[in-house]
Amino acid sequence: MTRPSLWPSPRPLWQAAPEAVAAGISGQSEGDSGALSGPWRLLLLGDGSPTRHLQSLTGIAVEVEVIAMEADADPGGEAPPEVAELDQPLLRRQVWLRCGSHTLAWAESWWNQTEADQHLQERSQPIWRSLTANRAELYREVDGLALVEAPALEPGFGCPGPYWSRHYRFFRGGRELTVIREVFSPAIEQWLGPAQHIAS
Repeated sequence: MTRPSLWPSPRPLWQAAPEAVAAGISGQSEGDSGALSGPWRLLLLGDGSPTRHLQSLTGIAVEVEVIAMEADADPGGEAPPEVAELDQPLLRRQVWLRCGSHTLAWAESWWNQTEADQHLQERSQPIWRSLTANRAELYREVDGLALVEAPALEPGFGCPGPYWSRHYRFFRGGRELTVIREVFSPAIEQWLGPAQHIAS
């Protein structure tokens, strides 16, 4: 199926076991030279808003640049398995997240079309802000952690991969609203330090 605007999804090079992600751990041993550092574990496995984290880290408001927002009738193998739990028809949205001159993350999300029409009226607004308007209750569940390659993102990030990525679902009233995948730039190390422990 030809998608003139949607970018290809990142390809996983390594994925944490689902039970490790559910337990809030990366699935890597602390003794491993490649294990995620504590600050990066908080960013990737915590249930807080990444846009709020990025804004707090940099002191600069997050700007959202929408790349594409299109019907996605057949997500196929590109989508996380949790996308199958959403009601058809589906819409897919892809964005850059920037703080000033820093491009710090890329994200894509899948929505039921009706839910998208209701919650994504402000296209350039961060999703968490749209979903928590009027202090609406929301629950986030992190479902996946991966190290990915994504050549299409290299020009935007200004550095080659691989990149750390996660995907999660938002729930309201026990029902899935959306599935979101985020890919983070290594530039975040400027604030969090190295993503992985360095072997001594």
